[in-house]
Amino acid sequence: MRRYLEIFLVSLKLGLTSFGGPIAHIGYYHNEYVIKRKWLREETFAELLALCQFLPGPASSQMTISMGVMHSGLAGGFLAWLGFTAPSAILMAGFAFLLSGYGFGDAAWIQGLKIVAVGIVAQAVLTMWQKLVTDNKLATISLSAMVFLIIKQTAFSQIIIILLAGIAGLLIYRKSVFTDGPDTDKPVSYRTGIISLVIFAGLLLALPLLRQITGSHYIALADSFYRPGSLVFGGGHVVLPLLEFEVVPAGWVTKEIFLAGYGAAQAVPGPIFTFASYLGAMISGLPGAVIAVTAIFLPGFLLVIGVFPFWSRLRKNSKIKGALAGINAAVVGILLAALYNPVMTSAIHSPSDLGIAVILFGMLAFWKLPPWISVITGVALRCLIG
Repeated sequence: MRRYLEIFLVSLKLGLTSFGGPIAHIGYYHNEYVIKRKWLREETFAELLALCQFLPGPASSQMTISMGVMHSGLAGGFLAWLGFTAPSAILMAGFAFLLSGYGFGDAAWIQGLKIVAVGIVAQAVLTMWQKLVTDNKLATISLSAMVFLIIKQTAFSQIIIILLAGIAGLLIYRKSVFTDGPDTDKPVSYRTGIISLVIFAGLLLALPLLRQITGSHYIALADSFYRPGSLVFGGGHVVLPLLEFEVVPAGWVTKEIFLAGYGAAQAVPGPIFTFASYLGAMISGLPGAVIAVTAIFLPGFLLVIGVFPFWSRLRKNSKIKGALAGINAAVVGILLAALYNPVMTSAIHSPSDLGIAVILFGMLAFWKLPPWISVITGVALRCLIG
């Protein structure tokens, strides 16, 4: 019992203090789990990071789940996720109740939050491009994905892009040699891993069918958040276009409300995926918030547990790594398309809006200021301008 309480309290502390997004979260984890508590070796930490970057889902949350599993088994993984996620999920749901209860939709500070989203996404695109688009071939994949998504947005566009990019990466880098890291311990049995993967695939296939058969609003809500959690590669800001496509065309929230919540998500600690809590609360109150958060994180949890026993063997396959390189480049293109629509088309209405967005981008990308400072600055500047 003491081990479980310990992993929950450590994760809760990180959930209350980990500002700065997924990349910053990795630094917090390393300091807490490797340096301070020595729960993991450097080699094991690096291997877990590689695993979570390989899988679709919220990478930083999958890291905390993985470390909880390594420390205290499956229960430890759940408690680690709960402690890390609960603070920001509660804050984002509270913001939704405030916004819907007082009708601030046309307020200047809401417009400021939408402009903040422009700076945040632009900075994310720049960072990911520098890290993931490392040659002309990957740049071609990325820009092609952007153009395809801008021209033709359908329910299957992003899935098609990811599949084609994976095939392209596999073919382009089929003869490349990738270095291997150390083997990772296997705290999950093969049987448990297979069961998790079956549940993951079963829900991905069953939820859309149940949505059509039952007509249940809550099943539709779970489906609309489970699918982005299953398909998003890169985590963090990459979930923006997937969620936007699920909730805005359906009429559940407007683009303006969507972007206002996304801007507010930059001011709270913890994972970006708790943006789902805000959207769920806006759509269906407290039950909606709980369903949305559970549905968007569940795929990542199941995939981590499912792949754990097989990772040491899978990670040595150069074809898999080549496909992943192509997928990562396509993810950058998807985010580029999202930067244009819905982010800029909904937030930039005047030269002053564009000027504020440029200032915020500079604060994040070049001055390296924390995101919460950009949130305060964007809201304050927009309120001053009126």
